[in-house]
Amino acid sequence: MMKAFADLYALLDETTKTTAKVRALRDYFARIPAADAAWAVAFLIGRKPRQVIPSAKLRAWAAQEASIPEWLFQEAYDAVGDVAETIALLLPAPEQSSQLSLTHWIENRLLPLRGLDEEHQRERLLAAWHELDSSQRFVWNKLISGGFRVGVSQRLVTRALADLAGIEPADIAHRLMGDWSPTPEFFARLLTRDVADADASRPYPFFLAHPLDQPTTELGERGNWQAEWKWDGIRCQLIRRGGLTSLWSRGEELVTIQYPELTAIGDALPEGTVLDGEIVPCKDDRILPFSQLQRRIGRKTLTRAILAETPVILIAYDLLEREGVDIRAWTFDQRRQALSAVVADFAARNPGIEARLRLSPIVNAPTWHELAVIQAQSRDRQAEGLMLKDRESTYGVGRKRGPWWKWKVEPYTIDAVLTAARRGSGKRASLYTDYTFGVWKNDVLVTIAQAYSGLTDAEIRQVDAFIRRNMVERFGPVRTVKPELVFELAFEGLNRSSRHKSGIAVRFPRIVRPRPDKTPQEADHLATLEALLPSTVPADLGLKRAGG
Repeated sequence: MMKAFADLYALLDETTKTTAKVRALRDYFARIPAADAAWAVAFLIGRKPRQVIPSAKLRAWAAQEASIPEWLFQEAYDAVGDVAETIALLLPAPEQSSQLSLTHWIENRLLPLRGLDEEHQRERLLAAWHELDSSQRFVWNKLISGGFRVGVSQRLVTRALADLAGIEPADIAHRLMGDWSPTPEFFARLLTRDVADADASRPYPFFLAHPLDQPTTELGERGNWQAEWKWDGIRCQLIRRGGLTSLWSRGEELVTIQYPELTAIGDALPEGTVLDGEIVPCKDDRILPFSQLQRRIGRKTLTRAILAETPVILIAYDLLEREGVDIRAWTFDQRRQALSAVVADFAARNPGIEARLRLSPIVNAPTWHELAVIQAQSRDRQAEGLMLKDRESTYGVGRKRGPWWKWKVEPYTIDAVLTAARRGSGKRASLYTDYTFGVWKNDVLVTIAQAYSGLTDAEIRQVDAFIRRNMVERFGPVRTVKPELVFELAFEGLNRSSRHKSGIAVRFPRIVRPRPDKTPQEADHLATLEALLPSTVPADLGLKRAGG
């Protein structure tokens, strides 16, 4: 039922307790029809439908239905911070609540909207609003706008389904990978206790590492851990089964077509082989910045020029399946030896393309101290740091603390000036929490980052009060402010960018702390950032060619 799904959404949004969320999910899946459950699973794990109706049309039609001018709708949106919620709040009070199924609303009401002209879209949308209560309208608006998100991870959905089915979460996670359609038949297969159902192209659930949050000396003997570079690329699994090659990203996207160089690797691998590794841009044996790989991400058409300018390789660091046998229960050392043999065999049998597959090099250092010296040089190799892997560890599911650690280099930091802000969303919709920062270029502040995380609730309230007192101009929901507050920002990396006026784009910016001890004039200059730009990468990266 649409009502049951709306109630679930509200419950998940209101609680922060993991056990309560899992219980709510399990109870929901246990009592609704399989057809609704299948669609709910898809939405809850992030497989939201594409936007059906442009946001501008939704705003205009909602304003007309609420009998308010569009400027007033904009004011309401600025206060609420979410289009779907703003519409649900402004529409006339509902006269009824729909008792129809979620499946009906998706398959008979939402999906057909895509093929209609504007007049019929508006007609059917207004009819839907009249049939739904406020909570149902909110969820419906989220779905048709393509902005459906809820405070629950795929891991929690997996736990709830596994608890309901009486099987291991790993089996549920495996079935949720890959390509599937939300049908009653799929949901029935999802919960079946017969786990011998691996699809030929389906990847294994990825095993993830925890950020290292303790001294390396507390991990025990250095010799019990293998160190490798943590590459800044796209995590993937390359699968060769049933005479077919499949390449899956960690985000569960089938990306085989986007990387034809790697498809050729798979076609040459033995039947029943699954490699775990990293896609990285590499030209003339030089690892390129991640920004170069971004030029290929999401492209529907790959030109000869882009393939020539940004070729990629696969750095393999684990073997999950050999000769059709799942070997994830082997120790890491055993899997590594088997991987080395696979890579060497590939090189011997495939001259001409052997450079496309590289064995992740081991970083040798006898002591933790000596390894730390090497780790500090990671950026010189276009790496983010080191991976530490317990030699006796099996290949698990998800993020487990202990077997694998990611030891990243310290982030860059810079002092920047707050120049603009906009309201947040959800519980922060009434506060200015999304900030724009600039640094000096001569005597002008140029934007270098936007960030919204890192401040405490008390600090957010203080900054919000400052923004309200010191607004200068407004551009839609954005408010420029007097350049008086300085903050320390951290970020992972930076590259040149023609899309930004500063000429620089930073990766993963976040706020470290306010700097009330500094005046705006003491903030950093663009030249400081330019000095941090990646230099030419050394040719010797320690990356062996296949079999080297």
